[in-house]
Amino acid sequence: MSFQTDTIHAGVSPDKAYGAIMTPIYQSSTFVFEDIGKHRGFDYTRSGNPTRAALEECVAALEGCSCAVAVTTGMAAITTVLHLFRTGDEIICTDDCYGGTARLLKTIQEQFGLKIHFVSLRETGEIESYITPNTRAIWIETPSNPLLNLIDIAGVTAIAKKHGLLSIVDNTFLSPYNQQPFRLGADIVVHSTTKYLNGHSDVVGGAVLSNSPELDARIRFLVNSLGTCAQPFDCWLVLRGIKTLVPRMKEHERNARAVAEYLDRHPKVKRVFYPGLASHPQHELAKRQQRGFGGMVSFEVDGAIEQVNSILRGTKLFALAESLGGVESLIEHPATMSHASMGAEHRAAVGITDGVIRLSIGIEDPDDLIADLSQALA
Repeated sequence: MSFQTDTIHAGVSPDKAYGAIMTPIYQSSTFVFEDIGKHRGFDYTRSGNPTRAALEECVAALEGCSCAVAVTTGMAAITTVLHLFRTGDEIICTDDCYGGTARLLKTIQEQFGLKIHFVSLRETGEIESYITPNTRAIWIETPSNPLLNLIDIAGVTAIAKKHGLLSIVDNTFLSPYNQQPFRLGADIVVHSTTKYLNGHSDVVGGAVLSNSPELDARIRFLVNSLGTCAQPFDCWLVLRGIKTLVPRMKEHERNARAVAEYLDRHPKVKRVFYPGLASHPQHELAKRQQRGFGGMVSFEVDGAIEQVNSILRGTKLFALAESLGGVESLIEHPATMSHASMGAEHRAAVGITDGVIRLSIGIEDPDDLIADLSQALA
């Protein structure tokens, strides 16, 4: 079926007990055995739950892979994947990644002996110079958070396969509607389902996806062993949100384009980060590997932090808050919010200055969003 049809029907069928059209919330910790060693497919919710299974089947269909496991948060997804590795292994990671990802990878490096190389993956020709006999994976975040730099997924995964490495892609910013990394050679995909997949800012969740029998089995084992599994009600909320993913993503992008074009013309804005602009250095790559450009826009202003704070405090529709991907528009300051834990030195190295502001563009009327930014910038 088409992608849009799958958002409505994949993993979902009328309830066999009473014919409910919506997936029931199986809010139960345990399930009764029919006999010794015999149950109806589920025995304990940490190991499996019908509501969670419906979400997992749906997300796997959307990403085009063999396995999806729903977990408690996006960071739980990353934590689960990191348990595939052992002391002494090395991982090459996108240098301008989400601050929480950088924080966790640095913690793992300090406490458990994995070695992390934070590298600009935009120039694929330089990646091989960082590969050693201990390298096990390349961690890709594209578009990056918050600078919206792009990585050639097919190019990087080809290098990974050449050297027998796993390629792991964080696909949170675009959702499977706008980007499908497995089609470009990825081995593992992670999501914060909190964001666009849910889309309503009312739940936190994550997902780990894979596309080989070996990885499928290892990831399912890890989630069950670590207890990072998502809860039934949370899964139900994400499954409900996915049903409107396609129309929401179209509106997010329509508004983001309008906002990016407005900011690109504004005299107080030094630079706009949005791959949908023809001036973005990786605009052609975006057109090649993505269905669309997404709903995230960042921009940089000149001047002291007081000017940045004035903009952050000055919006009325854009709420000052972390997270992204909801129907409402948000404004945030990476240096003091989402990327504070990255550290000043790391931020400076990758270009996340104090003047960078990140916008999560909602689905309000674009004219109202532009008017709000106009008065805040004034």
